[in-house]
Amino acid sequence: MSNASPNEPCDACGEPTTDALARTVRLSVDRANIDTQRLCPECFAEWIQRYQAEMGGGTDPGDDADSEIIID
Repeated sequence: MSNASPNEPCDACGEPTTDALARTVRLSVDRANIDTQRLCPECFAEWIQRYQAEMGGGTDPGDDADSEIIID
């Protein structure tokens, strides 16, 4: 859960976003938190698309049943 107040701004666009709509993206390497971003629904959708395009590795998502994005 985020430590942000209920109407903290989106880290990408700056628009105030309620906790109910906000998504938190965390980047961790070897259990060390590298980056955390609070995103509004639109910026989160853009982040997912960018992640899939940049990290997809040029394979069709249907080719690898073990690949997934975990959102909690």
